[in-house]
Amino acid sequence: MAIKHYDIIIIGAGLSGIGTACHIAREHPEKSLAILERRENVGGTWDLFRYPGIRSDSDMASFGFNFKPWYSENVLAQGDDIREYVRETAEEFGLYEKIKFGLKLKNSNWSTKEQKWIVSSVQEATGEEAVLSCNFLVNCAGYYNFDQGYRPSFPKEDVFKGDIVHPQSLPKDFDYSEKKVVVIGSGATAVTLVPAMAKKAAKVTMLQRSPTYIMSLPNTDKMSMVLNKVLPRAWVFKLARRRNILFQRALYLACQRWPNTMRKMFLSHMYKHGPNIDKRHLTPEYMPWDQRLCAAPDGDFFESLRSGKATIVTDHIDRFDETGIVLKTGQHIAADIVVAATGLEVQLMGGSTLSIDNEEVNLPGKMAYKGIMIQDVPNYGWIFGYTNAPWTLKCDIGGRYLCRLLAHMDKAGMRVATAVDTGNNATDASVLEGFAPGYIMRAIDIMPRQGKADPWRITMHYGKDKKMLVKDPVDDGNLLFKAAASTPSRESDLQQAATA
Repeated sequence: MAIKHYDIIIIGAGLSGIGTACHIAREHPEKSLAILERRENVGGTWDLFRYPGIRSDSDMASFGFNFKPWYSENVLAQGDDIREYVRETAEEFGLYEKIKFGLKLKNSNWSTKEQKWIVSSVQEATGEEAVLSCNFLVNCAGYYNFDQGYRPSFPKEDVFKGDIVHPQSLPKDFDYSEKKVVVIGSGATAVTLVPAMAKKAAKVTMLQRSPTYIMSLPNTDKMSMVLNKVLPRAWVFKLARRRNILFQRALYLACQRWPNTMRKMFLSHMYKHGPNIDKRHLTPEYMPWDQRLCAAPDGDFFESLRSGKATIVTDHIDRFDETGIVLKTGQHIAADIVVAATGLEVQLMGGSTLSIDNEEVNLPGKMAYKGIMIQDVPNYGWIFGYTNAPWTLKCDIGGRYLCRLLAHMDKAGMRVATAVDTGNNATDASVLEGFAPGYIMRAIDIMPRQGKADPWRITMHYGKDKKMLVKDPVDDGNLLFKAAASTPSRESDLQQAATA
């Protein structure tokens, strides 16, 4: 079995993987790099999700890469545009020749003796085994299962004569014209689906157990449009990016410090945009930012409700029947199609196992170091974005940190870097403590932990993280460095692959 060795392997060719690869390719062109991607295209989530209306819920000035400005008058980008943006970035940085498509990971095993990772995978199209090795492994595979979303069973759903589909598997060309559609859910996916499907469907009903906070946002950046007439586009982009990052952070902090005041403000905002809607459908039980806020570009969600093309029902499902859904209150909702926007199924490490010397790593027993590495796991980067800000902000500074770490190791002549806890910092809190959507709460037991204080504490604070990852010294006393051991042999590579 031939084993190709690389200096660095990145798992995933979505926004996180391509962004990290761009940093490494630019800062360390001397290092060999491979990107492993299970799908046949770049884009990750944005290649997988094709449901009607799929778009970002963050503005593209801060959601896009800092090193590649997103020049568009639209604030929130459509899924097709984001996928094209990722493809264009990968092409511009010469990454396509480094991507190995169609590989499903099975196991990544660190050999202490050989000081390298052995990555076992399978080419899904042919079933052929593929084994690679690397000095440093970076996981950019996201945090949910690409094979399936979270899909609870509904009482007597088998008697329903229509279709029950999950948005994650809903094709872009799915025909729902003139059909009665029920969208089960109230999160960002449902808020996106309802106005998009209302354009063609006979009627769309959003069935929710409880409401969520929805902000109507202008979908054009008029300030930037004016500034573009008198300033260079690059300047305008930087100003917009900084403005949006500061605004998002201020909004989040205000919700944390004055939750009752901010709740009243959000409720007033939603009531104003839905004057003819029963307020109980627009009154969440939780406080703002206990879950992510949902965005409605140009108020499209509220417009679909005001027009009568869509409606909201707040209730619990009792059972399905042949023609629709019977609710606990006895109300019946007629449906030809039911879209179960019921959330994601969390899956870490791209669904593969992570082991050290053939012993599987117990992730819930480990802490995250600076939100970028895992305690006691050598030469391993974990790019995980923000839950209270655009995902890619953390990915950008995470990629820059890894480049600094690699440069530090090269300069010091070190081969291995491992984050170690020297101060008994462990707690029972997960890395996403305080963030409470259903899909996260269902997976709380598989998440790594966070510690009592920096660098083991996860702050979800871009300003603090940027200082810690981009400016603070790499060697902070929590990293254990080791020099290179003897040269690894091909025979030992084969033995590692056989036991993985």
